[in-house]
Amino acid sequence: MLVNILVYPGMTMLDAMGPYEVLSRLPGARVQFVALTTEPITSDTGCMTFLPTCDLDSAAQADVLLVPGGPPETVMAVAQIARIQQWLQEQHTGSRYTTSVCTGSLILIGAGIITEGGVSSHWAAAESIENMGLTYTGKRITRSGKVFTAAGVSAGIDMALALCAEIEDEQTAQAIQVGIEYDPEPPFAYRGDDPEFKQRAYAAMESGNEGARHG
Repeated sequence: MLVNILVYPGMTMLDAMGPYEVLSRLPGARVQFVALTTEPITSDTGCMTFLPTCDLDSAAQADVLLVPGGPPETVMAVAQIARIQQWLQEQHTGSRYTTSVCTGSLILIGAGIITEGGVSSHWAAAESIENMGLTYTGKRITRSGKVFTAAGVSAGIDMALALCAEIEDEQTAQAIQVGIEYDPEPPFAYRGDDPEFKQRAYAAMESGNEGARHG
């Protein structure tokens, strides 16, 4: 089973690496990081750089296609690249499952893969999704047919585990969950409904992006 993960400069690493850690443990799984070119990819924070496995032209047909997100301005630029749109459409046509994490949903929307219904994504993308004529669900995972969309960043792990249960069975997915010791107990209660903390979150994200631009 081949998993193709689209990667691009300025992406959020955990959007890709979280699902990678899960899906790579499926029996017979092979994971590729696929980019426009094989030049090094640097993350949105500027703190991590890695090499893609192959470019778009070299990537075989995926069983699972996954699109990670990143800062809105980065994602919207990627969503408008015609070659990426074409490749995603081709891969989606032949995939068993097509998935996104965080603002990666905007790239799937831009490629015409998601055209209606509900979408999970980072809360910061809610307005953009609504402006595109779709519904932001606010759910950790939203499924429509073979398309799975996940909420922000860490939700990619949840989505990948749900996908493992779909591809294999719940026992396999639970075994992988135990293997990566995924049993979240965050030290603080989630404050996503608090406007003050959302402003703090925006500031923290922007600070990280500034570091990447000037690093």
